[in-house]
Amino acid sequence: MTAHPERDRIELVNVFAALGNPLRLRIVRVLADGAEHTCGSIVDGVPKSNLTHHYRVLRDAGIIWQRPSGRETLQSLRRDDLDARFPGLLDSVIDAARRDQSETNRI
Repeated sequence: MTAHPERDRIELVNVFAALGNPLRLRIVRVLADGAEHTCGSIVDGVPKSNLTHHYRVLRDAGIIWQRPSGRETLQSLRRDDLDARFPGLLDSVIDAARRDQSETNRI
């Protein structure tokens, strides 16, 4: 597994690029609960190979931690690091994504 970027190496442009994808934004919304999640428990109906790519993009951008645990890999949000680098950004993005999802569900 590739190393996670150090906190001071997390770049805003990479965070925005990673969060610009609807599936990755959905993953971040789920991880916002603060818990660790297995790869397959976050979103349904997406092939494992596709999810692997999206998790790698999120990890390389410094948005998530990945931790091996037996035969699984656990995902969690790097909230402390992101809040330290870009105060308020993560909360704003998650709140906006939740509002968008609520509006979509009403249609």
